[in-house]
Amino acid sequence: VQLQASGGGLVQAGGSLRLSCAASGSILSIRTMGWYRQAPGKQRELVATITSDGTTNYADSVSGRFTISRDNAKKTLYLQMNSLKPEDTAVYYCNVRIIDTYYQPLDYWGQGTQVTVSS
Repeated sequence: VQLQASGGGLVQAGGSLRLSCAASGSILSIRTMGWYRQAPGKQRELVATITSDGTTNYADSVSGRFTISRDNAKKTLYLQMNSLKPEDTAVYYCNVRIIDTYYQPLDYWGQGTQVTVSS
């Protein structure tokens, strides 16, 4: 199973970015998908998650500014980030829990995509 994240970049404060994370490989189904981020010198933290039935959960710091969504047919996760702040600067990682073709639950991480917000 591979996760390919994209969409990061440099943006001014107040701007927007959209991250994508496409899953491929021996996947029977995808359960919860999520975005996490890690800023320099800090621990990785949860940004948002979305379950297979579309239930979402957000960190307080991004609630109302970020929107997580998924396209199950494309096995792709998205994160729309609006009203970005310098404190959103971090490497963003996607995470998925899948059921593989042997009916085993497995967690996978994407390679990370850098988001930099300038003030």
